[in-house]
Amino acid sequence: MGNIRLAIKIDIDTLKGYLEGLPKLLDILNEYKIKASIFFSLGPDNSGKALRRIFRKGFISKMLRTKAPTAYGLKTLFYGTLLPAPMIVNSNPDLMRRAIGEGHDCGIHSWDHVYWQDNLPKLTREIIRNEFNKAMDLYEKISGERAKSCASPGWQVTSESLSVQDELNFDYCSDVRGYAPFMPEFDGVKFKTPQIPSTLPTMDEVLGTIPADNLNEYYINLLHDGLNVHTIHTEMEGGMMSGTFRDFIAQCRDRDIEFMTLREALKNSELLQSRIEMGNLPGRAGKLAVQK
Repeated sequence: MGNIRLAIKIDIDTLKGYLEGLPKLLDILNEYKIKASIFFSLGPDNSGKALRRIFRKGFISKMLRTKAPTAYGLKTLFYGTLLPAPMIVNSNPDLMRRAIGEGHDCGIHSWDHVYWQDNLPKLTREIIRNEFNKAMDLYEKISGERAKSCASPGWQVTSESLSVQDELNFDYCSDVRGYAPFMPEFDGVKFKTPQIPSTLPTMDEVLGTIPADNLNEYYINLLHDGLNVHTIHTEMEGGMMSGTFRDFIAQCRDRDIEFMTLREALKNSELLQSRIEMGNLPGRAGKLAVQK
């Protein structure tokens, strides 16, 4: 299929995704001898508070299309509201150690996923720095090493969040949807931390629009020469769609598609200078950061 390179980016948003989905995905990746880039939400699972997004255009239809109660579990939908918010990584630190020990490219997704995704534009640099520090301190305590990459929940950025990432000297971040690795410019300011954007739509954006039986054919047809970055979620591809994901990996192997981590992709990329704008994408509620 030509010179197609594929990076699998795994976002962990919830306790269920961490405890149940991550081990399943690690098993699949180990079966096919693939390394992925994995980003951990380390703090509390406040998923129940995400239901405040109900008034966002497209949110309810997305919940119905993706069968969210089945994918995430009813308990998850009440965490942080009717049920206490459990801590995610501290529930079983050995799972994170396993991912790192098996050679995956690991980094930070968030401390509190819902808080970050829903409130970032209102957060001061001090609050943003504090959220990063809590996540990085626990990451280092468990892994014995400092996190060197991050991926923002919901592809949300502000000038303040990008500035703090520069302060933290991350090797790269993956906060944006786009088409190629780049050096970011946002609100007229240029930043020094490379961005490696997700290039493919996520399963929750297309499921229900594309029949489940045709998902893998759909994704295979989207792959193009050069770098493709596919963001998956432990709650979806590590849950009820894990069989579909395993089949996707098998089909990619049959086509001799080259797998790599985001860190490896960075080493092989000529970095463009690109602007980030907040925009809309089909199948996703609310605005998100898009490479222009």
